[in-house]
Amino acid sequence: VQLQASGGGLAQTGASLRLSCAASGVSFSGYSVAWFRQSPGKEREFVAAIAWKGITYYGDSVKGRCTISRDNAKNTVYLEMDSLRPEDTAVYYCAGSDRGATILRAWYEDWGQGTLVTVSS
Repeated sequence: VQLQASGGGLAQTGASLRLSCAASGVSFSGYSVAWFRQSPGKEREFVAAIAWKGITYYGDSVKGRCTISRDNAKNTVYLEMDSLRPEDTAVYYCAGSDRGATILRAWYEDWGQGTLVTVSS
């Protein structure tokens, strides 16, 4: 399984950004994907997840500002982030599992390489 995260970059406070996670080597319709993020000196934090059935989960720090979605035809999960804040600055990782979705980092067997999001104030 390979997960390729993309879409990071520099954004201003209040702007929007869409991250993508493209999966290969997996039966995507039965695959759940999550986003985590990590800032320097901090633990990797749960952001959002979407189960293979489409059920979604959000971390408290992004609830109401992020939308996770999936396009099974493209084997891709998207994370739309709105109203960006400087504290959203982090490397964003996508992770996947064929066992369903949870908010737990240890649950996910597959990880992408990460994409950096920097939000300027």
